Amino acid sequence: MRKLKITELNRLSVDEYKETRKIPLVVVLDNIRSLNNIGSVFRTSDAFLVDSIYLCGITATPPNAEIHKTALGAEHSVSWKYFEDTRAAVSELKEAGYHIFAIEQVESSVMLDKLAVDKDKKYAVILGNEVKGVQQDVVDMCDGTIEIPQFGTKHSLNVSVTAGIVIWDFFKLLS
Repeated sequence: MRKLKITELNRLSVDEYKETRKIPLVVVLDNIRSLNNIGSVFRTSDAFLVDSIYLCGITATPPNAEIHKTALGAEHSVSWKYFEDTRAAVSELKEAGYHIFAIEQVESSVMLDKLAVDKDKKYAVILGNEVKGVQQDVVDMCDGTIEIPQFGTKHSLNVSVTAGIVIWDFFKLLS
């Protein structure tokens, strides 16, 4: 087997990407500290045609050299918007008809492998701070919560890993 060269991958240009149909998913980052995590979410969102990213609170925004290190230019292809307060982002999404899930370990959360979605609806997922998770008052505003099943000794995943798993599942369910 021969590895493909980058020129053989037939990737979209940024302009072509912007014109491509996206999945009806907005990723909301609630006070994410790590610029590398933010960049990784941009890159994963680009890979799986996420509609947009909402950056909230202390979450840094492009242009930023540290975000660019892991985003590798995805901060130019994926649409994004900044909100000072995550609750304002959630309110805007609700008014626009989105069904909103916090990705969090809470009472009565739905395990990701049991999640069912309607392809005719729009969705938003909220990923929380690396230490504190999604703010409780933001969880309270959501239509539901999703939890990733875990079977080892640890009970959490890095936020960019969580984003990758959740975005990939929504891509499979909504494409």
